[in-house]
Amino acid sequence: MRCPSCGQDGSGRFCSNCGVALGGVACTECGHEPPPGARFCNQCGTPLGVVARGKDAYTGATGQPNRALRNVAGAVLAGSVLVVALAVYLAFRPSGEAGAPSPTGPATGVSSVDLSTMTPREAADRLFNRVMTAAEAGDAGEVRNFLPMAIRAHEIVSDLDADGRFHLVLLKLQGSLSEDALASARQILREHPNHLLGLAGAADALLALGDSSGARATYRQWLGVYDSEMAKDLPEYRDHGEYLRNARGTAEVLLGGA
Repeated sequence: MRCPSCGQDGSGRFCSNCGVALGGVACTECGHEPPPGARFCNQCGTPLGVVARGKDAYTGATGQPNRALRNVAGAVLAGSVLVVALAVYLAFRPSGEAGAPSPTGPATGVSSVDLSTMTPREAADRLFNRVMTAAEAGDAGEVRNFLPMAIRAHEIVSDLDADGRFHLVLLKLQGSLSEDALASARQILREHPNHLLGLAGAADALLALGDSSGARATYRQWLGVYDSEMAKDLPEYRDHGEYLRNARGTAEVLLGGA
């Protein structure tokens, strides 16, 4: 079977060169089967390869464990990083290779990435950086190529911490998966009720869903705990300092200069 996107011969459900669906992949949201090569469902717009809204990453519509995803996660945690390794290869191979996506950062070939020593979290972080760098550069094609892989890479990480879950919030907001983004933010808040990134992520997801009242209430809480939380000097607060500064500006605008 020839990939309709990059032209490379392949087999199975996804192209091993560019990740595009080769056919026979049903949408996880509505069950419709888009034409070969589609990255998004032509019935409801859901990105192919992304867990449907309202469903857990490891369950299907019935709530029973999704054996395929569970097996992928088990294989990764056991040392087989095939799925994530492929994603990282696609993201970091030299731009001169046939069908390779154009890089959005310094030229970095796969030869410089030791996949055998990379943990699932390290691979997820690399893909997160790739997507967000492309988004900042306005490269919609690059975001479309790597967003589903970045989301999946985070979902198969065992015991994802608050920083990793915040990455998922931003990735899902980037993909207009606002309900899923809100769910990821609330996972942070269940363990850390005053976490600044969890609160700001939840508020941004509520705004995307059109719930301005809920967003204002969340940002009011955010402002109330800002000083005490920043005093903790958490690594993720330092890493996402610009986001927090922007969040403070948004909070003050929504709350009338509070």
